[in-house]
Amino acid sequence: MFAVEVRDHIMVAHSLPRSVFGPAQGVHGATFVVDAAFFASDLDENGLVVDIGLAAQALKQALAPLNYQNLDTLDVFAGRVTTTEFLAKHIFDRLAEAIRDNRLGAGSRRIRKLRITLHESHIARGWYEAEP
Repeated sequence: MFAVEVRDHIMVAHSLPRSVFGPAQGVHGATFVVDAAFFASDLDENGLVVDIGLAAQALKQALAPLNYQNLDTLDVFAGRVTTTEFLAKHIFDRLAEAIRDNRLGAGSRRIRKLRITLHESHIARGWYEAEP
């Protein structure tokens, strides 16, 4: 399988209000490096999985509503614990919608799998991967 991966980042504040999270229960900041990998079984006539510029733009648009926000105050996350894994799925859903809406150009219909990886530090990351 072929893949193209693009990267961006978000800076957020949030809390993880359960005892399992120890000191992260309180409000704290996080900078996530976000990778979005788009997989296809074959390449188009130009040798591409998907237009990398459109993929980067779609990722930036998916992240924009989260960047510089306190996730605890966003209605979309009311009652949810915004772990790295949870946020990976949220971003996946936004990009899967972009794929379904053909916002990645002609390559949209060829994408077979999407993986969203959030790097929360140099030693820890989480991801969500599925068919879009």
